[in-house]
Amino acid sequence: MAGHSKWANIQHRKGRQDAARSKLFSKLSKEITVAAKMGDPDPDKNPRLRLAVKEAKSNSVPKDVIERAIKKSQGGDAETYEEIRYEGYGPNGVAVIVEAMTDNRNRTASNVRSTFTKNGGNLGETGSVSFMFERKGEIVYPADAGDADTVMMAAIEAGAEDVESSEDGHIIYTADTDLNEVSTALEAELGESESTKLIWKPTTTTEMDLDGMQKLMKLIDALEDDDDVQKVTSNFEASDEVMEQL
Repeated sequence: MAGHSKWANIQHRKGRQDAARSKLFSKLSKEITVAAKMGDPDPDKNPRLRLAVKEAKSNSVPKDVIERAIKKSQGGDAETYEEIRYEGYGPNGVAVIVEAMTDNRNRTASNVRSTFTKNGGNLGETGSVSFMFERKGEIVYPADAGDADTVMMAAIEAGAEDVESSEDGHIIYTADTDLNEVSTALEAELGESESTKLIWKPTTTTEMDLDGMQKLMKLIDALEDDDDVQKVTSNFEASDEVMEQL
């Protein structure tokens, strides 16, 4: 999905900035702690934890931060987080999914609702936009991992569903339940991936002009600034010209 991968590229560049980096480390650490607390603290025995650690490493989270996050899950005073998904509409009726982890459901719901309202959107009911997305596994490899045919063959062998290759790299999609298995098989063939995670992949998109994209990015930035928010996904599509002007 062109819009999705372009947004991922924006996020990747933005994540390299120090202010965003600190917040990103915090969100990735929280996912590691929650994954370790819900299952085994050994990533080899806990697929969710393995993926969380892998994603943290791909974003340059230091080893000691990862180890601290796992250790924190084993302490009696570890916070108990609840996973909640919010769905709503942004500018131009674009669909937005917000994934949060919170120790206070009322606070998070209030903050998310307020952020939508202040930025030209509105929060909907659960299920109001998620039907426009599919839950998928996404594995990203750099262009130098191999040519399109090599990566396609490796992905088919590993049990992936689809591959999108371009000069920027390769995006491999899997069923959400197969992500751990497929990523392990691909590692043996192609080496370490740039990113391995569960995503919401749009099945329908909303075309955005420059004004709409500027408003949408303002909404998404505001949502991501909330410490309880882990991920924000939208089904926008924008032309290369619009993306270049942002």
